[in-house]
Amino acid sequence: QVHPVESGGGLVQAGGSLRLSCVASDNTFSINDIGWYRQAPGAQRELVAAISSSGMTTYADSVKGRCTISRDNAQNTVYLEMASLKPEDTAVYLCNAGGKYYRGHYAPSYHYWGQGTQVTVSS
Repeated sequence: QVHPVESGGGLVQAGGSLRLSCVASDNTFSINDIGWYRQAPGAQRELVAAISSSGMTTYADSVKGRCTISRDNAQNTVYLEMASLKPEDTAVYLCNAGGKYYRGHYAPSYHYWGQGTQVTVSS
């Protein structure tokens, strides 16, 4: 079982950068596909980026060119680096582990969600 824990959120001014981390407690993490999601107040949860166990990646159109997802399997960690942040990026960012990455799409697992980390971008 993979129980992801997110960190790295915070308050940042528009145009700034953040690096979020998703750390898993399980040593099978390296074989898991991972997705980063976000949920703003009153909005549906949406996929931001995902990475397969082999390193293939996909991004939401709204963050392409501004975000980079990467993984360090030795550290059981997936990173989401965000740059040129905008106020509309404000949300709780959640990590999902154990979903399915296929041809540029990611289907989340039902059970393995983290608690999320708040990102707030001020204008």
